[in-house]
Amino acid sequence: MARPRRTRLARIGDALRRHRRWVLAVQWFVVVFYAALVVVPVFLPLPPTGASIVSNLTLAAQFAFWGLWWPGVILSTVLFGRVWCGVFCPEGAVTEFASRHGLGRTIPRWVRWSGWPVVAFVCTTVYGQLVSVYQYAAPALLILGGSTLLAAGVGFVWGREKRVWCRYLCPVSGVFALLAKIAPFHYRVDEAAWKTYPGPPPRVDCAPLVDLRHMTGASDCHACGRCSGHRDAIELAARSPSQEVLAAKPSRRDFALALLLVFGTLGVAVGAFQWSVSPWFTTARQAAATWLIERDAFLLLQDNAPWWLLTHYPEVNDAFTWLDGLLVCGYIGVYALVTGVLGWAALRASARLAGGIDWASLAMGLVPIAGAGLFLGLSMTTLTQLRAEGWVPPGVGSARALLLGGAALWSLWLGWRLVARGSPPTATRLAATALYTLPLALATASWTMIFWGW
Repeated sequence: MARPRRTRLARIGDALRRHRRWVLAVQWFVVVFYAALVVVPVFLPLPPTGASIVSNLTLAAQFAFWGLWWPGVILSTVLFGRVWCGVFCPEGAVTEFASRHGLGRTIPRWVRWSGWPVVAFVCTTVYGQLVSVYQYAAPALLILGGSTLLAAGVGFVWGREKRVWCRYLCPVSGVFALLAKIAPFHYRVDEAAWKTYPGPPPRVDCAPLVDLRHMTGASDCHACGRCSGHRDAIELAARSPSQEVLAAKPSRRDFALALLLVFGTLGVAVGAFQWSVSPWFTTARQAAATWLIERDAFLLLQDNAPWWLLTHYPEVNDAFTWLDGLLVCGYIGVYALVTGVLGWAALRASARLAGGIDWASLAMGLVPIAGAGLFLGLSMTTLTQLRAEGWVPPGVGSARALLLGGAALWSLWLGWRLVARGSPPTATRLAATALYTLPLALATASWTMIFWGW
């Protein structure tokens, strides 16, 4: 039987499969570059007043890592799926290398718990705010270096040539799984071609442990290309960015991702980006400090915490008091709890009213606004660093408004389509969509306040 003609996109996937050595070379180059960005600044003095990203290596590394690297990773995942994970991620390369030469033990059930990405994302996000991970090198090394060491340890113990860390434990794996749902490219599986493939197929080592035959989306696929052309049934292909969200069927993993979406990316992450510019936080801090001073209770006003627990850099007049730490945790926690519970309740009510859909599948319609928020939040660091250099790209406000408005409209349209699954009457569909818009409105209002209200 003649092999079907491959499209240009499919040939790109085939090229990734054929040139694995080049892909590995790229991965290890990124590992070295990543290590340099994270490790070298720790041994350098803090930037003096007036230093710039062109004259100071520490500031240059911060700009490259937090100002360009991470916004670029978010953008690449939305545009191309998890190609970052499969081709570039340093932790992925390290954990797979360790797994190739490790113990190869069976993955225990507790590791495969679907809630780890939620817990890991929340903990690293909040802890990063407490130690000012975007501003200082030592906390970045502690968090990112610690994560890489854990990835290597997990790879060494469990699996053989697999990415157990990436699949189950990585703090940003769940976020990438959500964003990849709206990517316009994916590895498509042709079930009919799979069944009719003649002879024994070649072995495919799927490092992220994806069931290739039943792969219906881009969430778990790392887009590494190793399975491209397998059984003449898998190929890189274009699709509608809304396809995976609209075709989703509920699963236990989707419920965990929905919780991460509603309480994590639309809750904890927004609260983490918001507290430092929020007048509510400033008011609460002043009120709490005044209350403590009036009662001669100065313990919480001390700034003697170690740097690895709370921000402590007195040489540049930047040190958190114990009260600051409590209020940061409280602000993020209250914001995530209020918006998360309201959003979850609204989604459940909307799904029940519409019929034919569960709340977790309906929540996936909010992925565009969540992705836009993550990109906007991370780009705040980019613009802060550029502003310190005396230059801000023109049209920033308009670009932000366009991105936020476009993402909100996309999420609204997805919600309208998802609510229609149960074919409710028009009035019911409108009411269910109105409920669905509550978490969307909360997210949009939060970013509007950050950029234009405060």
